[in-house]
Amino acid sequence: MPYEGPDFGPFDTAESKANKAYELYEDGMIPQALEQLQTALELNPTNSAWLFDKALALDAVQRYEEAIEAYEAALELCPGDVEILNCLAVDYTRTCQYDKAIELFEQIQQIDPKYEPCYCNRIITYTEMGLHDLAEQMFYLAQQINPSCALCFYNIGNSLFVRGQLKQAIGCWMRTAELEPGHPQINYRIAQAYWGLGDRQKAMEYFLRELRANPGDVEVILDFGIFLLECGDVDAAREKFHRLLELAPTNPQALFYLGEIALNTGHPDKAKEYYNQALRADSTIPGPYYRLAQFAIQDQHVQKARAYLISELRNAPDNPEVLVSIGSMFLALAYQPHKDQPWPVGLRRPPVRMGFGNTDLDHATCCLKRALSLERSNPDAHYYMALIHLRLGQAQLAHAELLQATAIRPDHKEALQELARLYHTQGKYEDLARCLEQARSAQVEDPVLRRLGRGLWLKIRLARLKATARGIWQRLGH
Repeated sequence: MPYEGPDFGPFDTAESKANKAYELYEDGMIPQALEQLQTALELNPTNSAWLFDKALALDAVQRYEEAIEAYEAALELCPGDVEILNCLAVDYTRTCQYDKAIELFEQIQQIDPKYEPCYCNRIITYTEMGLHDLAEQMFYLAQQINPSCALCFYNIGNSLFVRGQLKQAIGCWMRTAELEPGHPQINYRIAQAYWGLGDRQKAMEYFLRELRANPGDVEVILDFGIFLLECGDVDAAREKFHRLLELAPTNPQALFYLGEIALNTGHPDKAKEYYNQALRADSTIPGPYYRLAQFAIQDQHVQKARAYLISELRNAPDNPEVLVSIGSMFLALAYQPHKDQPWPVGLRRPPVRMGFGNTDLDHATCCLKRALSLERSNPDAHYYMALIHLRLGQAQLAHAELLQATAIRPDHKEALQELARLYHTQGKYEDLARCLEQARSAQVEDPVLRRLGRGLWLKIRLARLKATARGIWQRLGH
């Protein structure tokens, strides 16, 4: 009878499950690998290597919170393992737990100062924290250990890109491509930098390189479609968005941009359909609610428009232009001019008169203040804030906002009109003259400004005569 060796029962089964998990992981079958590892760990929960492998598998499917739990469990079993510490710090960065990440990277540095990944990966952490000087320090420390690390050049390129140093970012990413030609999305990143520099030809070249290497990358296809839209190649952009939907049928951004194309090519009903599909796929995507609000205003569905705008606002967009647009639409819903106050020329008149002004003004104010917190020099945000102050009878605050708007953009016609009206109403004719002179210098031609300027010299003369007469009467004691 052949000798079969001792039977270790559950431990042999656990080892077998772990080995099977490794094979499945290598074949890209991550969910099945996780099932095998989970069974192995239930039989032997103190195996740190299996916990580490489980965390890596969870990282591969972007389940970072669960991966952190697995890394932390592995670390309890092997407290000084620099590889576990490094991977855990990376996941802390991915989940915006930057202080914890930095603490672990520094711990690794104490254990093994020559462990290059603790510097390389810290570049990402400091970049996301906005601490770019420290990111550069980590880059130079990593270079002293491994001057040919492709990932280091990639990471510091991201820091340079965020700071707007696009040419330097391209140089770093070119070095990454030289050291590791197959680095994920490297040609895509170079394309983005050339796009930012306005070099569309080079951007196109690198977009196409990336798509030839990775034709199914939905992120690249989406960005390439947006790039083509900016280039004015609507048909090619439409084709890319449809291609994206073949790969990801419910991709909300592709649906939204197809809606934008339909809207701008004269197919509003088709646009509405795409916008609604985008919202069914992801109700938090910025844009569709705003577009549907525009349609609702056109159709005089005021309550529906308001609901759409509130939903758009809840998505907390961080684009100042979008926030200003939302704010202006809330203002259009709220604005009820007094009998002696004309409708502001730059503001779309709502289709019906309404009595919900306070709430709409609050929403408008919220949007515009948020826009100004993101971009203090946004002239349209200052202009619409001035309209809110005018609506509330706060002429002095309105005046300050209008001055801001015209200082930032001297040819802001609507702001100049409101400023001229304000001076005219207040009888400040010399200020009005200076406002009209600014409009002429900025080559702003407008019938409203011309009308306000008629007979202005006579009004200034009369105002001066009245002031002189008042002075004489005061000196005479009257």
